[in-house]
Amino acid sequence: MIDDRRVAVIRQEPRYEEKLVRDSVSRAMSALGIAWQNFVARGDRVLLKPNFVRESHTERPNEWEQIVTHGEIIETVAREVAEALQGAGTITIADAPQTDSNFQKICERTGLYRLTDALRRDYPHIAFEVLDLRREYWETTRGVVVQRHQLAEDPRGYTLVNLGTDSCFYGKAGRFYGADYDATLTAEHHSEGRHEYLLARSAMDSDVFINLPKLKTHKKVGATLSLKNLVGINGDKNYLPHFCIGTPDEGGDEFPTSGAKDKLQSRLISTFKRAALLSGTATKIWAPLATSVGKAVFGSTSHVVRSGNWHGNDTTWRMTLDLNRALFHFDGEGKRRRRPLRYLTIIDGIIAGEGNGPMEADPKPCGVLIAGTNPVAADFVATKLMGFDWHKVPTIREAFALPSLPLADFDPSMVEVSPEIGECFRFRPHFGWVGHIEG
Repeated sequence: MIDDRRVAVIRQEPRYEEKLVRDSVSRAMSALGIAWQNFVARGDRVLLKPNFVRESHTERPNEWEQIVTHGEIIETVAREVAEALQGAGTITIADAPQTDSNFQKICERTGLYRLTDALRRDYPHIAFEVLDLRREYWETTRGVVVQRHQLAEDPRGYTLVNLGTDSCFYGKAGRFYGADYDATLTAEHHSEGRHEYLLARSAMDSDVFINLPKLKTHKKVGATLSLKNLVGINGDKNYLPHFCIGTPDEGGDEFPTSGAKDKLQSRLISTFKRAALLSGTATKIWAPLATSVGKAVFGSTSHVVRSGNWHGNDTTWRMTLDLNRALFHFDGEGKRRRRPLRYLTIIDGIIAGEGNGPMEADPKPCGVLIAGTNPVAADFVATKLMGFDWHKVPTIREAFALPSLPLADFDPSMVEVSPEIGECFRFRPHFGWVGHIEG
């Protein structure tokens, strides 16, 4: 019988070798008391959700192992699932990376194309898919969107889920900012009692959802683990509030202080984005220069807190929990699930990421996999392993206390670790969380 309170912590050498990874995944399933053939049934549609946020470290393009889920993890799990499907079913490997990320490069670096070719050869009666769940890809220059491209989208379409009064945003005021220069797009989906999310139907309609996140620090939520990885089942990031525009005394969490310089910077950023939205293709001419001037005056985002990249962000954790509640409680038609979703998470911490994550994280060889059938329990244990105080991570703290559409029917004291949690690591947080999140 599956016990959602149980979390497996498996240690190995910090190397992505086939034999090591295969053994670690096997030991994780044994520690959870789960056999693949009892978890996956013949004919199932199984979705594997890696963390494919970006093809590389933002500033060091040759580094990527600490940024995305490694292909060796994906291949090991995919082959176990294929065996359990017994010759009939579908395995979909899918994600919606950051809008300006190159999905093809991600797949090349993780070996995903080679993997799917091999899987189709070895399991000819099983359907294998690799899907980019985004609807748009943006070309950027120095962080400025200069061109937009329409993508093929999820072939099964998207599910609109309105959480309404059950949303973590219900009753929270603020000018929400999503992903685009036009903040009104995000406001349209989070106002007048509506709190809507556009989710890939390939994920919502799956019989089995296997989450394969990365063990990594994060600028807006402290740590990106199982819960945060669900941002990648969303089709349009303008449905996702990332921060509230303005300084704290204005009801915003864009900046940590309410000084005159931060107020000025907030207004200039808003003006820049409105101008970029209106100028169309001319943006590529003037906007990169304006960005360089702004960086010279106010400092780089790699060193200065802006855009909600700090521990006082009171927005992103709400969006993260809403996405998980939508997946666990609603189906592909946007209706309440009639039967529970079969769910498994295996967090890739073999080479983890610390410091300015998620996209500028430095590698931290940990040699660990963390697995469970409940994302809250798994992330609770993972956060402790990182050396962080889970009370200071709103995504996890609030997940244990949801008044409706719950994600966990147990409290932290009931979480069991198998075989044992062992020695904890001391992760270096994102600079916007230093002095706050450490345990």
